[in-house]
Amino acid sequence: MGDRYQTSDGKIRLFTRQQKIVTDTIYRDGFCVSKEEYVRSKYGESAPVFLTGYLWYVTEAQKIVARPEGAEFPYWSFAEPMDAESSGGGELLKLEVPLSEAVFFDTKDWTKILNLSYIGKDSADEAAFMEELRDYGLTTSKVMLGSFYPELKKRITDSWQRLFRHHESIKSGDYTGVYTVEAGLWTIKKEWIVG
Repeated sequence: MGDRYQTSDGKIRLFTRQQKIVTDTIYRDGFCVSKEEYVRSKYGESAPVFLTGYLWYVTEAQKIVARPEGAEFPYWSFAEPMDAESSGGGELLKLEVPLSEAVFFDTKDWTKILNLSYIGKDSADEAAFMEELRDYGLTTSKVMLGSFYPELKKRITDSWQRLFRHHESIKSGDYTGVYTVEAGLWTIKKEWIVG
């Protein structure tokens, strides 16, 4: 991929799809932040599963990029417009975001968190953990949503730190080993919108 996503002034081109209420707020106020209630409303009955991953992300991602006042949850953005296209209705925005304002990761790893799965050091580590769960007759969902397996739950959530394993390399323009570049943004600012 090279550094084709980055501009010469320390920014990265990203795409996000947002509902009209979000874009209206950005154009009216100059920025927008996301709230937990929006996620609860969006996912309905599935919200507890999503919130498990989202709440973990908020705690950890703010250690990489400070979370501004009022921002409860991130906005998702992608290096390729087609990846943002798949995220549902609303308006597709092309952004140029300062590298210092984005938390970078591979979408494949984030999907594992949303599925309450283990993120392995490599495929062999991941397969070994899944085999161990099968030997116990368990799934990652049963472990994560229950309260009977605290040691296994800790191993899964500890593995989620690997979500950020590509942050610095993506930030520096090296996309080696990254399937799809995704970034969490605490806010979307009007001045970032370029198309």
